[in-house]
Amino acid sequence: MEALFDDDCFAIRQAARHVSQLYDRHLSQVGLTITQFSLLGRLKRTGPMTMKQIAEAMRMQRTTLVRTIQPLRRDGLVSSEALGADARTLLISLTTAGEQRLNAGRAHWYAAQAEFEHRFGEQRAAALRSELFAITRDAST
Repeated sequence: MEALFDDDCFAIRQAARHVSQLYDRHLSQVGLTITQFSLLGRLKRTGPMTMKQIAEAMRMQRTTLVRTIQPLRRDGLVSSEALGADARTLLISLTTAGEQRLNAGRAHWYAAQAEFEHRFGEQRAAALRSELFAITRDAST
């Protein structure tokens, strides 16, 4: 049991689940998960992207991405179209309804952010963000 306290992966995953649940609780009020909200935000910032581009940018496995996009497509929040002759290459775009849902979700996302920073401390949260981004930045070089 002592080994668990020295297990970086376990600690990070446990914390990630805890924080994800906090954000998901807030975003559920607009019918989104944190992953869906992040995906909609990415599409808003970048414009249409292929599934491969989204998976790489969000560091997601393609199967997880498919499960994330399916309800967004069903609800008309994103659209997809085949890119060129290869029907397997889909271009995913944010729809007007998706942009509206993203905008509705922002207030709930900010509420989750405020709750986390209140519980954890604003300075500690900023330092944690910096360290976590450094992990993914360093891994891609």
